[in-house]
Amino acid sequence: ADVKKRGNAAVLEYTNRFDRMSLTDASEFELGKEQLQQALASIETQQREALETAASRVRNYAEHQKIESWSFTEDDGTVLGQSVNPMDRVGLYVPGGKAAYPSSVLMNAIPAKVAGVPELIMVVPTPDGEVNQLVMAAAAVAGVDRVFTIGGAQAVAALAYGTETVPKVDKITGPGNSFVATAKRMVFGIVGI
Repeated sequence: ADVKKRGNAAVLEYTNRFDRMSLTDASEFELGKEQLQQALASIETQQREALETAASRVRNYAEHQKIESWSFTEDDGTVLGQSVNPMDRVGLYVPGGKAAYPSSVLMNAIPAKVAGVPELIMVVPTPDGEVNQLVMAAAAVAGVDRVFTIGGAQAVAALAYGTETVPKVDKITGPGNSFVATAKRMVFGIVGI
């Protein structure tokens, strides 16, 4: 409710409190695409190859799952069918504290990209300012569009309601702790989860 009411100010307050940060402005939340590419360049070759192999396999699988639009016309002229359209924007929650899973980036982002979602917004906590390079490298490999270094219930609320900095999404995917799961249940209906 506080994030819905106060937007960035609330997200900033909770991020500083729960992730032991000292951010002064919401613009500090976002990592640029160049930072994702730097993370990709900084990891070991074996890690990069593993991410790229996994990404390729996830993409191949998702291509087989893709549902296409279809229609047909009955003898009396009635047109029946199904129109399949991607969501405009999807939020990906990625754990980044005690548990960091680059695989969750790949498994949530790539199927959305294959489905044609034009914009993927990733949120990932960075407690004490610790950025997991492997998670950021996975975001680069998966084609994540924007990354915000926020987590917890405040990140879920920011994705669901939107703030001055974090865009509102249509659906939130990805794993999280009990606070994240509870927040997702609370915003269900405002967004898909």
